Amino acid sequence: MSTYTHGFHAAVLRSHSWRTAANSAAYLLPELKLGLDLLDVGCGPGTITADLALAVAPGRVTAIDSSAEVLAQAEQAVTGAGVSGAVFEVADVHALPYPDDSFDVVHAHQVLQHVADPVQALREMRRVCRPGGRVAARDSDYAAFTWFPAVPALDDWNALYHQVARGNGGEPEAGRMLRSWARAAGFEQISSGSGTWCYASDEERAWWGGMWAERITDSAIARQAVERGHATEDGLRRIAEGWRAWAADPDGWFSVLHGEVLCRA
Repeated sequence: MSTYTHGFHAAVLRSHSWRTAANSAAYLLPELKLGLDLLDVGCGPGTITADLALAVAPGRVTAIDSSAEVLAQAEQAVTGAGVSGAVFEVADVHALPYPDDSFDVVHAHQVLQHVADPVQALREMRRVCRPGGRVAARDSDYAAFTWFPAVPALDDWNALYHQVARGNGGEPEAGRMLRSWARAAGFEQISSGSGTWCYASDEERAWWGGMWAERITDSAIARQAVERGHATEDGLRRIAEGWRAWAADPDGWFSVLHGEVLCRA
């Protein structure tokens, strides 16, 4: 795994904890049924995992991430949803510690944009998926993000994110590349699509804009940007002010585009 650009600041985990299967894995839900064994790669704080676990219970659920601390939160989320017996392990998607054909479903949300070798990651996800099973991946595409009104500080934020993420070995435009990566990993039956998040109401703007204002000054991305000379602390504060100005505008609207692939193993 490459350096995780976002880090695990509280503001980052608040963002991740907003995610559910309904708003982040709807393309996969019709493929799930009771009794399937599922691997959730890069599970984060586990809110999506909990929903997926409920959809396949009593199937076996395994959740992996690079952070033991985050896995503890995921375990709380899954057990809090009433699912028992799930397994939580620190693991690297480039070399999954499971035998071939171990799971019916292998899922990764916002993971492949951060890894050193997304094609190898998908090969591993394919290897541990049983024949006829499903490998599902969803990643955002930062170059395709769009918003209103025009706020120059948000353009600066997006350009800065690209610099930091690519400096970490990641690919912030992963969403548009998922199909090509899946084909390179050996998949032949691939269903491709896209989905969005949209933030426009007063509550949504306050949450999204406030979260990014905090992340751009206090999370790992801020430290990396300053240490590498991509930004100054004053510059980061100006970006944060731009986010707050956008959030305060009643006409504000922000859309996040994601690419999605659903592959048959």
